[in-house]
Amino acid sequence: MDVLVIGSTRGTGNLVVHHLLDRGHGVRAMVRSREQVAALEERGATAVLGDLEGSLDGVVPGVDAVAFCAGSGSKTGPDATLRVDLHGAVRVMDACVAAGVQRFVMLSSIAADDPMRGSARIRHYLAAMHARDRILSASGLSATIVRPGGLTHDPGTGRVAVGLPTLAERGSISREDVAAVLVGCLERDDTVGATFEVVAGDTPIDDALDEVAASVS
Repeated sequence: MDVLVIGSTRGTGNLVVHHLLDRGHGVRAMVRSREQVAALEERGATAVLGDLEGSLDGVVPGVDAVAFCAGSGSKTGPDATLRVDLHGAVRVMDACVAAGVQRFVMLSSIAADDPMRGSARIRHYLAAMHARDRILSASGLSATIVRPGGLTHDPGTGRVAVGLPTLAERGSISREDVAAVLVGCLERDDTVGATFEVVAGDTPIDDALDEVAASVS
C-alpha cells in the first residue's frame, strides 16, 4: 500500500512514516521545504513538496490512502488552527475526492465530539477538530477518525483503551502507540466508518481494533 502522510516531519506523523516503512508500505511524505526532503528519503520515504496553505498540486494522485497527522501547533493561535488544521484538512479531502483516493485516516482529538468537554484554552482547537471530522464523515471518503487523549513522548506499550465513540474519562497516550493505531487502521478496511477515542490501556492494539471493527460491522 502506498500512503501519503500529511504532517510527516515531526511528532505523530513522523512516527507513522516509520511504522509504515517498517511494515513494508510505500510512503509519500508531504513536506513544505526542500530542506526537509533528505531526512525522509534517507529513511526510505518519497518526499513531495506541498503546503496546506498553498499548493497541493501533484501531492495526492497515485496513492492508495492518506494519513492526515498535521497540525499548526499549540503556540500558533486560533487563526492558524482554522487555516491549517481545519481548512488545510478540508483541502486535502477535496484533493482526495478529485483524485479518486478513497481511504483516509484522520488524527483528531479526544473531546472533538463536543468541544465543551475541553478546557476553555483549547476549545477553539476542539471546535476545528469537530468541524473537520464532520466534514470528513460527510465527504464520501472511506474514513476512519482516531481521537487520542493527551499525547506524550513516552515509549509505546502496544496496549490501549478505546471508546466507541467516547471514553468515560480523559487520559493520555504515547505518540508511538497512536502511530501504531493509525497504521493499524490503514491496514484494516473493517475500521472504515469508525470514529473512536483512544488512550493508554491494557488491551493489545490489534484486539482494540477488533472492537473498533465490531462497532461498524
